[in-house]
Amino acid sequence: MNWTTPADLRAQAQRLWNTGALLASLAGGPSLFPKRLNLKGPTSAELADHFAEARDWIARLEGEAKHYRVVRRSVKHRILGVNSVPKEIWLDTLEDALALLGRRRDGDRFADLVALTETQQPCLNTWLAKRPLRALELADDWPRLLEIVAWLQQRPRSGLYLRQVDIPGVHSKFIESHRAVLAELFDLALPREAIAETARGPSGFCRRYGFSDKPLRLRFRILDPNLALLATGTDQDIAVTHDTFARLDLPVKKVFITENEINFLAFPPVPRSMVIFGAGYGFEMLAEADWLQGREIHYWGDIDTHGFAILDQLRANFPTAVSFLMDRDTLLAHRLHWGKESQPEQRDLPRLNLEECALYDDLRRNRLRDQLRLEQERIGFAWVARALAKLRENGT
Repeated sequence: MNWTTPADLRAQAQRLWNTGALLASLAGGPSLFPKRLNLKGPTSAELADHFAEARDWIARLEGEAKHYRVVRRSVKHRILGVNSVPKEIWLDTLEDALALLGRRRDGDRFADLVALTETQQPCLNTWLAKRPLRALELADDWPRLLEIVAWLQQRPRSGLYLRQVDIPGVHSKFIESHRAVLAELFDLALPREAIAETARGPSGFCRRYGFSDKPLRLRFRILDPNLALLATGTDQDIAVTHDTFARLDLPVKKVFITENEINFLAFPPVPRSMVIFGAGYGFEMLAEADWLQGREIHYWGDIDTHGFAILDQLRANFPTAVSFLMDRDTLLAHRLHWGKESQPEQRDLPRLNLEECALYDDLRRNRLRDQLRLEQERIGFAWVARALAKLRENGT
């Protein structure tokens, strides 16, 4: 018979636990109790046809009713007479629900976290109400997390490196490994002026909360020996901080960007030109170099949907950037080197030109081959040289 069992009742309570709803009330969230659980029992016909089974069902249900309340109803039957059958099951209190699940110790531990937070950082109780199960996972570290919040409240936008945060029992690796939860706590506990709203995600943690971060570096090569920055007579493969790059204002006309390191290293000499080792889906560093706006920017990426998505993103900062070797002729000429893109992009890319958009649509709609891609490093070097020669002939 498909009647509700004590195990079914525990499963219903477990679902409440899994959502965090059971513990939320301890941190000021809404209370669920008294909570009525779903109950399916025998119909009148089933009671007559399966009376022995129904009697055993009632006995099991009430035999384990230590932590829930059974409400009965009277059922009149022409053969069996009047019988008292369970009608409703209630969890009257949070304590009953925790006891039913064997979670009393967890409930006590969470209550301790709430009490500690109420004393030290009451503004974070809303986080506990929203993320109670995550808080339990962090219970051993919670006191240190509160200390870090208090430290930053006293020193907003300190400009220190994480290594310089001086709190007993807290080291930089602890902060780094807890960046996600600390970001949520900082956003609740700090004044808005202490938060750089535009910096987001793990890479933006330090900038968002005013810590000094390991400087980002940008790598480039000067492709014209006459423009060498160093009088060494050697290859001008240079890496500088993004702040330094933003202030260089190099005397080049063309700027090539490639995502592949070997292509970057093997890029041939080009008058009044440089090549930058690309940054995938991140061009924030380049955007800060205002001097690049007056240069011809050529982007060389893979011929696949993500390559065109990166090109589209680059044009958000550099609208006049053009693609290099990302055309249909190059793709078809290297058929022997075609590969497969694991997770193609599907969204529309509004910054592509007509030819690029047509090829992108063919790729994302699998019109040429399923999940087709041509990685940039598989393009023949002679083909690269011809493309560069064509640029020179066209005066671009």
